Amino acid sequence: MFLSVIDLKFTYWDWAVLIGYLILTTWVGHRMSGKQASIKDFFLGGRTLPWWAVSGSMIATEISALTFIGVPGIVFGLQGDWTYLQWGLGSMVARFAVAYWLVPLYYEKEIYSPYDFMGNRLGAKVKTLVTGLFSLGSVLGQSVRVLVTAIILREVTAMPVELCIVVIGIVAVAWTLMGGMQTVIWTDVMQFCLFVFGGLLALFLLVRGLGWSEIVALNQVVVDGVAIDKMRFLDLTTPFENKELRYTLWVGLLAMPFQNFTAFGVDQLNTQRMFCCGNVSDARKAMCWSSVSLLITLLMLAVGSGLFAWYQQFPPEAGLVAKFAESPNNVFPAWIVREVPVGLSGLILAGAFAAAISSLDSILAALSQTSLSVIYGQERMEEEGTRMVKISRIAVLIWGVVLTLAGLLLWEIYSRNEDSDLIGLAFGMVAYTYGPLLGVLLAALIPWRTSGIGLMVGTFLSVLLVAYFRPELMSILEMAGKKDLAKALIDSRPKLASEWFFPINAMLTLASGLAGGLFKRD
Repeated sequence: MFLSVIDLKFTYWDWAVLIGYLILTTWVGHRMSGKQASIKDFFLGGRTLPWWAVSGSMIATEISALTFIGVPGIVFGLQGDWTYLQWGLGSMVARFAVAYWLVPLYYEKEIYSPYDFMGNRLGAKVKTLVTGLFSLGSVLGQSVRVLVTAIILREVTAMPVELCIVVIGIVAVAWTLMGGMQTVIWTDVMQFCLFVFGGLLALFLLVRGLGWSEIVALNQVVVDGVAIDKMRFLDLTTPFENKELRYTLWVGLLAMPFQNFTAFGVDQLNTQRMFCCGNVSDARKAMCWSSVSLLITLLMLAVGSGLFAWYQQFPPEAGLVAKFAESPNNVFPAWIVREVPVGLSGLILAGAFAAAISSLDSILAALSQTSLSVIYGQERMEEEGTRMVKISRIAVLIWGVVLTLAGLLLWEIYSRNEDSDLIGLAFGMVAYTYGPLLGVLLAALIPWRTSGIGLMVGTFLSVLLVAYFRPELMSILEMAGKKDLAKALIDSRPKLASEWFFPINAMLTLASGLAGGLFKRD
């Protein structure tokens, strides 16, 4: 089932570079960690980090190994193209909205997360609700990143995916325990630099080997008598024409701003970085400049087109053809270890591995902070200082085990599902929680009265709605021996892309909260 290390041509020099890079990153993270005498030091880096480092950390977390192999995989697929780039339009709109609307509100008081903000305005029960939603969404979303990195490791080492997932979890926990957000952010900056280097190096080698004009020409293909431009970036197809379409302009402009507004303004994975800045001005700069990630996405799309052209010009052997047919996400890792010069291939793969771990250690810190905030309260956490830092480290360990187990479960589901689009899988996972989180935030921002019970009802309905449309529930039913029930549900549901649930569920949750507010007693 697995390709051997010899077949992959991953040499001892590559291993030396990979291990050396991880050791160097660990050493730098330790040197930059500083003192962890208080919760503010551990979770917010003492609010002394420069905005450019925070912005680089946000980009590294957003890009991760998911973009590194998933985006080229999208383009390499027979029907793939550059239309994924359209989502960047909504992303930029959302980041500037967060920077100029939410950031000043968040910096009015000494808070550690958006859930503190929502709790202050809507009550402790609502804070518990949104913290639980964040925890669920984090476990679902980050398990995809763990899976992506495990796939890379499998292609290189021939180890079972399950073992790769466990290794990733152990290293991520170790990095988080070492120095909190200081370590997380400075190691992320290193990953950002290495990702840019790796993408540029791959594109340079592809262009040098083929020529850009040849790459463009080979990306014009004919499928079933229809001409397809695999480098097109605009798709004006409406949801009324094809509700399954994911990468269209209308999804990018109408649905993805909701997703990105939640990702950067409500998801503690990103907002925790923003809170590491010392003031509103620096937090705004960090948020707005994180839009540079769009250029990295463009770079990886170009790499995907280069890979498609490369294997048109140099057809792969039968073993690789089978791997590519199994999943286009295998293409870039296989090309790296075969075509990139010895040593550099180890460096690129080390970057993919370390960046995924950076994403994971970031979420471990965020999950630890938010869960302890619900249990102990912000004031007590600040008062007890050093003791709370020790408790936080225990929480990191617990969440590390939870995320590792979630990655193992997702691999079981993913291996049963014919859809090999890892990008789609990642957005599908957060579709369960991002809509309700945004709905609760809007309830905290508007002047009208809402009900906590109503918001909970809206959240419950939103999660059920996504579960009905997504394949995960069906896979779990099949694993439990309920194949007939799973088939009946699949046959009965209409088709709708997961991205539309971001605005739909936000409005559903908000509407439920407002409806409950009509019956709320003073």
